Amino acid sequence: MESAINVLVSQFKTYAAKDGSANTLSKEEFQSLVTSQLPNFVKNLKTNSKWFLIRRGVSADSQNASDPATIDQLMKSLDENNDGELTFLEFWKLIGSVANQHGGFSQ
Repeated sequence: MESAINVLVSQFKTYAAKDGSANTLSKEEFQSLVTSQLPNFVKNLKTNSKWFLIRRGVSADSQNASDPATIDQLMKSLDENNDGELTFLEFWKLIGSVANQHGGFSQ
């Protein structure tokens, strides 16, 4: 598990640092990270991840995470302090939800 956590932290910092700050993800960095590092989540966000979208208040009509409107909705749903960027803890909610569903722990 330690290596998995190290990879998550490293990937977050790599993508976050693209605009100069390794502590937060901008919308563009978030889209780049989700599209490249979570490709199966991205492929069919509407069908396979409808549970996540509905729980986060994102329109279930969204087609996929490469769509800027979908990324905007998803990011807003994770951005607790509404500063337009995601901290690691805010991003972790997405990872936790995806892992929870993948493991069959969600209904």
